[in-house]
Amino acid sequence: MVQFSQETYLYDPKMLMQLDFHRSPAKFQPFISAANPGESWMKVRPLKDTDYDRGFLQLLSQLTHVGNVSRTQFLTRFSQMKASGDYYVTVIEDTRKGEIIGAASLIIERKFIHDCSVRGRLEDVVVNDTYRGKQLGKLIVVTVSLLAEQLGCYKMSLDCKDKLIKFYETLGYVLIPGNSNSMTIRYDEAPTKRNSTSAGVVTASSSSGDSCQTVSLEFAS
Repeated sequence: MVQFSQETYLYDPKMLMQLDFHRSPAKFQPFISAANPGESWMKVRPLKDTDYDRGFLQLLSQLTHVGNVSRTQFLTRFSQMKASGDYYVTVIEDTRKGEIIGAASLIIERKFIHDCSVRGRLEDVVVNDTYRGKQLGKLIVVTVSLLAEQLGCYKMSLDCKDKLIKFYETLGYVLIPGNSNSMTIRYDEAPTKRNSTSAGVVTASSSSGDSCQTVSLEFAS
């Protein structure tokens, strides 16, 4: 396993230890949380600048196209995200292997509406499919959802395939009546390719031929 002398977190990891998982409607059997993910070798934490060497990008490639991202590109984007203070990329690590096995991103949108409030968006949810049965998809989504509430978001939204609506509803997300369609214009593909599909595991935002809906989690004011 590679040893790193110095590492930087994308955000303060103490924030995850303060989350109250009893506030979520999600049912864990057995009960797990970010602080106690169910296995001694499993750790829920913010992304680190050294996760380039722990397979983070390879995990994302199970969800969608990543491209040939160099270490320099990774570190530059990491620094930009950290400097903005609005990106909360959260991962699950198998510490036995030093490998990232789950991830989800909370992106904060700063608004003028709702008294200059902030809204959260859930993006890039993926879990390595070799770790099925350990509730990791549920764990990573609930973690970033509770984090959004802790950060003062008035709501959390995501786009998902129709087949995943039931999953997200068990975690407290609801379809917005009359306002649940997801529409996209893409600039990275030729027009003839814009209907092509991409692979995903538990995904909150991936291009697909499947229809896509917007679901939201409202937080009490």
